[in-house]
Amino acid sequence: MQPWLLAIRPRTLPAAIGPLLIGNMLAIELEQFSWFIATISMLCGVLLQISVNLANDYFDFKNGIDTDERLGPTRVTQSGMLSPTAVRNGMIITLLLAFAVGFYLIIHGGWPIAILAAASMLGALCYSGGPYPLASHGLGEVAAFVFFGLVAVVGSYYLQVGTTSLSAWLLGSAIGFFNAAIMLVNNTRDINTDTKAGKNTLAVRIGEAQAKVLYQSLVYLPFAIIIGGFFLGYLKGLPVLLAGVSLIIARNLSQAFQDNTGEALNPILGQTAKLTMTFSALFSVGLAFTIGH
Repeated sequence: MQPWLLAIRPRTLPAAIGPLLIGNMLAIELEQFSWFIATISMLCGVLLQISVNLANDYFDFKNGIDTDERLGPTRVTQSGMLSPTAVRNGMIITLLLAFAVGFYLIIHGGWPIAILAAASMLGALCYSGGPYPLASHGLGEVAAFVFFGLVAVVGSYYLQVGTTSLSAWLLGSAIGFFNAAIMLVNNTRDINTDTKAGKNTLAVRIGEAQAKVLYQSLVYLPFAIIIGGFFLGYLKGLPVLLAGVSLIIARNLSQAFQDNTGEALNPILGQTAKLTMTFSALFSVGLAFTIGH
């Protein structure tokens, strides 16, 4: 099981869990809230995240991007721990499981959820594969913002309520920026190897100095969004106050990202994912305490 655990990359799963937690918690005080829908949406999101990780492992090996010079965590295909066929089949099975689990969500949510489901599955495959891999054309961070921010939060809220709200869009944007920051750390670490392989990520295109500036923006913007949402009356005070505590983590990570490069960025990758989960959990706790108020 160890190679498969490496391939799944558990440290990245908060990128999927965080936004779905917030999207569902936004609707928890409503009469139509369903724990079953919340559980199914969380499971579907995690399966999609795993499929993206497996696809990234497989396609980066097939495209010659992962080599012995790789600085990041072990890739099971490139290292020979699992065969390319096994990883490809694991990706396909995980996508099929995500569809099977999410089929009820499609029936429940109707055509808008069907469109989001199709786009999410296509995005999982096209992130690293296909004729125009998003990650190789500087769109990895955009994909993370859209699918693991807006789609996850607004989509899960829509499943519960049958409509959207400005609060869901604001929080979807906030979480999307955090998840884009995770992707930026990964791509900044790999600037040299990606450049050699012809993988033109956003970090390759703008350079490491500008990537460090962008990272600061991505981890600070979510706090500006929720504070603005509070003053405009769209977000409640307690959730904003509790989530604001994670600003301390964001500040420390911003400084660490400025001070490190290459392989030394690996711990910051996992810590940025934890920032996403911490922010989401604190905001959700705040929402739970405001039920009925």
